[in-house]
Amino acid sequence: MHIDVNNAFLSWTAVLLLKKGYPVDIRTIESVIGGDETIRHGIVLAKSPIAKKRGVKTAETLREARRKCKNLKVYPPDYSWYQKMSKAMFAIISKYTPDFEILSIDECFIDYTKVFNLYGDPLKFAYHLKEEIFQKLGFTVNIGIANNKLCAKMASDFEKPNKIHTLWEEEVPLKIYDLPVIELYGIGKKTAQKLQELNILTIGQLANTSEEFLKKYFKNQASVLIQKAQGIDYSEVVADVSESKGISNSQTFSYNLIEKESILKNLQALVENVSASLRKSNRYAHVIGVTIRDKNFRNYSHQKKVLNAICSSDEIFKVVKELFFEIWDEEPIRLLAVSLGGLTSSGQKQLSLFEEEAPLENTELDKVVDKLKEQYGSNIIKKASLVNNNISKKYD
Repeated sequence: MHIDVNNAFLSWTAVLLLKKGYPVDIRTIESVIGGDETIRHGIVLAKSPIAKKRGVKTAETLREARRKCKNLKVYPPDYSWYQKMSKAMFAIISKYTPDFEILSIDECFIDYTKVFNLYGDPLKFAYHLKEEIFQKLGFTVNIGIANNKLCAKMASDFEKPNKIHTLWEEEVPLKIYDLPVIELYGIGKKTAQKLQELNILTIGQLANTSEEFLKKYFKNQASVLIQKAQGIDYSEVVADVSESKGISNSQTFSYNLIEKESILKNLQALVENVSASLRKSNRYAHVIGVTIRDKNFRNYSHQKKVLNAICSSDEIFKVVKELFFEIWDEEPIRLLAVSLGGLTSSGQKQLSLFEEEAPLENTELDKVVDKLKEQYGSNIIKKASLVNNNISKKYD
């Protein structure tokens, strides 16, 4: 299942205002949540359904929004309150299962298969959960139910708000094949444009495209694109990284990251932070995860489970780069995050039938560098590529 708060920032602000005695539910009027217009953050972060009908779009300037809505009311964001609402929702979900993966502040995946015998029919459970969240917290959610994460995410994006939809394997051709390729989860504007130039306009057309043909233009991504269009996704729900279960580090930027070199430097800095903490706890990671948020505040996440648990910065960075390029569509980036999960105290490698030996990865140099930083400060020694990068250890 994929659970997604309807219009999170605006809904959560509405709940807070009503608690304080505000006479109007801002979800029922022409309203937006907007950044500070005195600086460069004067953009629409969230919009009410009525404002949306007037043509207001997320990420456009407040000036543009006011041209479309003369009576537009603008309310400032309250991120500390949003965090409280987010944690409260995830606390409700955690009562039913520990197997949920936080995708962003307002959405998550549940691996319902593991608790099916406890709660029964998934539709009945989804309606129960949706109603409990509304009754206790005052906001609505959409829930998508499917055989995998990709289709669950697609299903939750069908008609809104306050709806439950399914996208089972047999429903894929009927429910999504006629949709434009841009609506396929994980497909960004640039990829969609390239596909349209090839006269691949719908998800169904992409699903039935020859991999050999598509490889000419998308190389190794061709098979991934076709599988996505066919509703195929093998990624597992990875339980949220917490202090006891994992380590993560994220960075939100006040400007758009566009250049590949700059993005990779920031990713490497995040990796240095989380891997150092991993080694300090004498643990190794089996699951590596990457999350990006683009300029339109859309989040994309991807994880990989490695056969042999690792703690080397270089080894982790190799996986992070691989994951990043699988989900990045060259859209400007506002947030990057790296997470490590599936932690273990053992880094022993598993032998394949064709390996003569299984030497442990060499992390001695990393540990020496960690010790120097701990004794003399984080700036005492750095990789050359990170000399001008100062991402701090702000862990999620």
